[in-house]
Amino acid sequence: MKWRKVWRMGRNGGSKRYVSSVEAGQETSLHSVRQLFSLESKCMQVERKIDLVYGGGSIGLMGLISQTVFNGGCHVLGVIPSALLPLEISGETIGEVRSVADMHERKSVMASHADAFIALPGGYGTMEELLEMITWYQLGIHEKPLMEQVGLLNVDGYYNSLLELIDKGWKEGFIEDSASQILVSAETAEELIRKMEMNAIEKIMKKDEGPSNKIKSNY
Repeated sequence: MKWRKVWRMGRNGGSKRYVSSVEAGQETSLHSVRQLFSLESKCMQVERKIDLVYGGGSIGLMGLISQTVFNGGCHVLGVIPSALLPLEISGETIGEVRSVADMHERKSVMASHADAFIALPGGYGTMEELLEMITWYQLGIHEKPLMEQVGLLNVDGYYNSLLELIDKGWKEGFIEDSASQILVSAETAEELIRKMEMNAIEKIMKKDEGPSNKIKSNY
């Protein structure tokens, strides 16, 4: 079975366009990040026909990503609290914009529409949502194979210190072995999506094997 076929199939085996939820900063201070998504997103997100759900902003890095995906012919859904509309949207909106009551509803709506969650370099808001998605998986809220992991695009080592902190938490016994595997990181979009695809395939295959056929592991 080819892994690309699994990526494009729905739960019942039917054709499905997957949706990725992307969190990123509003600023574009990292020149390498701008270059990355002006080129790589066309190759990854657009070429694979992966739709986008994101925080709804039209400025900074979020605006760059959404505009690139939208121009490539993919559906874009922006979810934004009503109070932030004048702050995060400048000029024309991109794709479909859905106004919600607050930040909690924003994350809930984004998660319900997404098949995968990916975080890019960003500030406090991005980090808070990244850690919350990891916690949701740990609590068993996500049921989709691709949502049973969280992707981290570690451009230019931006998140190295965070990865070191998580590793320290695991070594000190605060993070369980299984929970330490939730976060999948890579320095390029191509490598990150490949890792997430392969992890999702393994999870699907394990579920298809059934409890009686599963191989016991000491990990």
